[in-house]
Amino acid sequence: MGTVMWIGATFLLLVFVVKKMIPVKGINHITADELQSYLIQRDKHFIDVRTPGEYKRGYIHGFKNIPLNDLSSHMDELDKNKEVLVMCQSGMRSMKGASSLKKHGFLNVTNVKGGMTAWKGKVEKG
Repeated sequence: MGTVMWIGATFLLLVFVVKKMIPVKGINHITADELQSYLIQRDKHFIDVRTPGEYKRGYIHGFKNIPLNDLSSHMDELDKNKEVLVMCQSGMRSMKGASSLKKHGFLNVTNVKGGMTAWKGKVEKG
């Protein structure tokens, strides 16, 4: 009985890990250069998932700061029918945020590849 339980626990752990690693389907990706044309569109949510300290050191006008760790508690503030563009410093946290939004029923989610590191446009401070 002990071996069967161990095999079962191992299988469940493996399923959990694989499920976490599989990318969520339906997430769009744009480059920081492509972002420029999106910024003039008012019918979208622009979310920066970096920490408040990172955001204050430099952000793109129009992006709302919702740190990745707080994103799930702010999803009800966002319209699931609007496109949500998500960015961070390099694109890793924004991909996690985009995946979370998609899993919570957001229809049109876009990750900004390269994040602020790749951004060459104007940056606000404060």
